Amino acid sequence: MDPTQATREVFWNIQYTWLVYVLMVPTLAVLAWGFWLKIRRWRAGQPAVRFDRLGERFQLFLRNAVGQGRTIKSRYAGLFHSLVYTGFIVLFLATTVVAIHHDTPLHIMKGHFYLIFQSLIVDIFGLFVLVGVALAAVRRWVAKPAKLVYTDEASWILVSIFVMALTGFIVEGWRIAVTDDVWAAWSPVGNLFARASDPLMSDAAMQTGHIVIWWFHLLVAFGFIAWVPFSKMSHVFTAPLNIFTANLDGYGGSLKAIDFETAERFGINHLGDFTWKDLLDFDACTECGRCTDVCPANTVGKSLSPRDIILDLQALMHERGDSVLANGNGSGNGDAALLPIIDQKTAVSPEALFSCTTCAACMEACPVHIEQMPKIVDARRYLVMEEAEFPEGMMDMMNSLESRQHPFAGTQFSRVDWTEGLDIDVMADMDDPAEAEVLMWVGCGGALVERNRNTVRATAKLLKKAGVKFAILGREESCSGDPARRVGNEFLFEMLAKGNVETLDRYGVRKVVTSCPHCFNSFRNEYPQFGGSYEVYHHTQFLDQLVGSGKLPANGPGAQAGNGETITFHDPCYLGRHNGEYDAPRNLLAKVGGARQVEMQRSRNTSFCCGGGGGMAFVDEPPDQRVNQERAQEAVDTGADVVAVGCPFCATMLDDGVNARRGDRDVKVKDVAELLWDAVGETEESGEAAT
Repeated sequence: MDPTQATREVFWNIQYTWLVYVLMVPTLAVLAWGFWLKIRRWRAGQPAVRFDRLGERFQLFLRNAVGQGRTIKSRYAGLFHSLVYTGFIVLFLATTVVAIHHDTPLHIMKGHFYLIFQSLIVDIFGLFVLVGVALAAVRRWVAKPAKLVYTDEASWILVSIFVMALTGFIVEGWRIAVTDDVWAAWSPVGNLFARASDPLMSDAAMQTGHIVIWWFHLLVAFGFIAWVPFSKMSHVFTAPLNIFTANLDGYGGSLKAIDFETAERFGINHLGDFTWKDLLDFDACTECGRCTDVCPANTVGKSLSPRDIILDLQALMHERGDSVLANGNGSGNGDAALLPIIDQKTAVSPEALFSCTTCAACMEACPVHIEQMPKIVDARRYLVMEEAEFPEGMMDMMNSLESRQHPFAGTQFSRVDWTEGLDIDVMADMDDPAEAEVLMWVGCGGALVERNRNTVRATAKLLKKAGVKFAILGREESCSGDPARRVGNEFLFEMLAKGNVETLDRYGVRKVVTSCPHCFNSFRNEYPQFGGSYEVYHHTQFLDQLVGSGKLPANGPGAQAGNGETITFHDPCYLGRHNGEYDAPRNLLAKVGGARQVEMQRSRNTSFCCGGGGGMAFVDEPPDQRVNQERAQEAVDTGADVVAVGCPFCATMLDDGVNARRGDRDVKVKDVAELLWDAVGETEESGEAAT
């Protein structure tokens, strides 16, 4: 046997092969027509720039579409999906090889290539498909996790794929058995079917069965291909496209600005107001439920389900597709523009929308990069600015923002009370404000909430100890506008943002340090659209740089402040997921001598929200649906003595949560700056002890 001559007959035992090509034409026509319908719907959306920065997009595509980077993070689902995904790719390549070999002068299906790839590798990956489908079936029909959507369509997809793979092996096995293929060992799975069938069936029976099963296999395959654009399987095309066109600016910069001079409506309550990328998002959803599974609001029993919001909008788009097309090229006119999406009877209800903490856990978990959170905020904008509908606590917060430029109605503190005894420069009182290299942006949560004043005091002391020339705005500081924007009052946010940019530009500010991740995110990602471009640092980042450069000692008189304690760090959503900073706070905590760090089960990019974002810090939640207590329990369960935070909202929310869940244990909640000052600050004898 000369392996260089190894090959097989493509259409062995099959007559009327011209029917294959006849059937292929309508199959591909239906496939193309189905996707053209989708593309027409997407084109009816508003404009969005998502084909820029091609280098970055190709990297993202390779990582998360080709490499399945996010999909495999769920081990079981990632395993079976990878088996089916890679199996399909190899089987598609094998089919392409057959077509080239049979229909062109390039007879490539022979020799070692035929034995190694077309026989051995294809058999192995075909087996992968069978195993992958079996694992998926066990999950869907036996384990039945709550996060899945259970439909007949999903079941038929599994059955169809399994049938295609199984019948492929059957016809291969019967061909091997009848022809006594000398290269059978190179097709281990097909050979197994041949050996199993040989004692049970005559050659004539196998030949007849081969013809029947071969044509059945073809019809199932062609039917499946034609069905793809009309089923969930369309994600094999829409998901890679959605990944390629994903937002590259991070979650912190994902909210769209509103042109108040030209907008006919504020916010979104109509299909025609979504961008084409939003409409693509709806079609890209794979119904995996990972977004809902990690949603803090859903975890504690609230009605919010990011997955169901996307699926309800997808269903609305499909049911009213013709109406969407009446919108033409996204002009905002026609029936589509008047098709409401907010409905008390669906997942897109006001109650669900106002449960969102804007933590972006849903976006981080989504394997195909669907942008759920910005759509929720867009719908909130409509409710707030068009309908004046929002929870009572949020109303009080916005009234305070409008009248006092901070969200804490009823506070008795001023913007400068926390500075007592610290001798801190205020920009307005300086002869030359340019002498201040850094603006310390205190933030409302730092200056006006009593438990957080120690944080900003510790930060200021650390800056002084490092010799940093800094100043504050004092009474000229206003809220960054983050709470207003996340709640949905874009007009109020824009007013506050423009006012702050004007103030900072008047003093020539170029570098900003803040202990509030929400302010940090606003300055870094949102103020540039209003002309405010600054070098922005979270206080942990800036302090980490000071320690690294030697300007702030790594060890001081209080270096053993840890005193053998265990510390767990809670990653703030707007520092971590929204802006990608996870290491700076941990680097600083490592300087707290004698302390040991432990991680919560959900940390870094999978961190669980404190429950205070999206305006929820100002809403009185039901006692059995409090996100902060869910997170506090996780912190307490680590056995840590100290829960370290890097955000004033996290500090407040977790303080309340830990006090409710710690039992008789002494568990403290402290900002990283407080802990660092305890470690490197002055001795009590100098009067600068952190108290």
